[in-house]
Amino acid sequence: LDEAEAAARDAERAYAAGEGEERPLLGVPVGVKDVMDTAGLETSHGSAMFAGRVPERDAACVARVRAAGAVIAGKTNLFELAWGITSSNRYLGDCLNPWERSRSAGGSSGGSGAALALHQVPLTLGTDTGGSIRIPAALCGVVGLKPTRGRVSLRGAVPLSWTLDHAGPLARTVRDAALLYAAVAGHDPLDPGSRDAPARDVMARIEDGVRGMRLAVWRWALDEAEPEVRTTVTRAIDLLRAAGAAVEELTLPRVADLKETQRIVLGTDAYAFHAQRVERDPGAYGTDVLERLLRGKANTSAEHAAARRTRSEVRVAFDAAVAPYDALLLPTTPVTAPPSEGESAVALAARLTALTSPFNLTGLPAVSVPCGIASDGLPVGLQLVGRRWDEDTLLRAARAYEAARGPFPWPAV
Repeated sequence: LDEAEAAARDAERAYAAGEGEERPLLGVPVGVKDVMDTAGLETSHGSAMFAGRVPERDAACVARVRAAGAVIAGKTNLFELAWGITSSNRYLGDCLNPWERSRSAGGSSGGSGAALALHQVPLTLGTDTGGSIRIPAALCGVVGLKPTRGRVSLRGAVPLSWTLDHAGPLARTVRDAALLYAAVAGHDPLDPGSRDAPARDVMARIEDGVRGMRLAVWRWALDEAEPEVRTTVTRAIDLLRAAGAAVEELTLPRVADLKETQRIVLGTDAYAFHAQRVERDPGAYGTDVLERLLRGKANTSAEHAAARRTRSEVRVAFDAAVAPYDALLLPTTPVTAPPSEGESAVALAARLTALTSPFNLTGLPAVSVPCGIASDGLPVGLQLVGRRWDEDTLLRAARAYEAARGPFPWPAV
């Protein structure tokens, strides 16, 4: 708290000195998922294994946020080691859904989504390996952007999967998410997963609307959703059509290959990173996380090689299918926020990541925008997926929907 207050005073002085235009986030409080290193501030990765760890350096994206003038307000809760789709945490305590305390806030970036819905901070950073930015965004009624794989550096964030991890912003509006994205995006030569890809100014045309855009509905994903989610998302799609977009239906290839390929790649990567710690002190891990790590250990090298090959093939196939469209439309999650207790973590993860994890496997950019409130009083998310490296078009479409939708309510807390 003392550090944040000092940073806020520095920002006030900088603003008075006329530095606001050069530093677009000057003085803005930002919450950081506790999987990202923050210099001088404990970074536990939500795990007793890393309890008390205080990094000397910021993660690369945190350093970029500070350089843009933001104030790091604190760390946000997560599932242990980011390997879970809730934000229940035996070490840090549980993060509950602001809309209904008996419901999950989603995960693993649930603390980032909940903090926004509660108006504790205006911006947060999260990570996403199978949906961990977009799922909390959908369940908490906020905006969450997973950029193209390689667009935002992961240096200084503990990996869950070197192959599937992404970092990105959560915010209460699309414009705010775009501002934070612009601050953190860019090539990092010290991160082997970073890519030096050309990027356009995401703010330049964000208000240009969708008239003339060609959008596609992924029918399989829409049919996978529960009826009320499907109806709510369909109404959102109708708003985009009314705003001038041409909307078609699309069939994406190799859907049957997605789940198992993701499971093998994720499990093998995770165990590879944690192998020595698991062998040395397995009791430091939660039971469910340890179980998943050991499943990853059981994957054979042949299975992993085959899964990586399948991933490459699916990536090419998805790129070709999405290329003619400005954005793909589908629900973010097939259900609204489930009860935080009562369903196994593994079953819940499979249910909630069904419509988000394909875009970790392929690396395409995707954003969740709240699109309505279901009869259970919980928010529903519309997911828009873009072409690789085309975040500016994706965010323009998301902003057009947000404008057509109008103001979104906040939980009564």
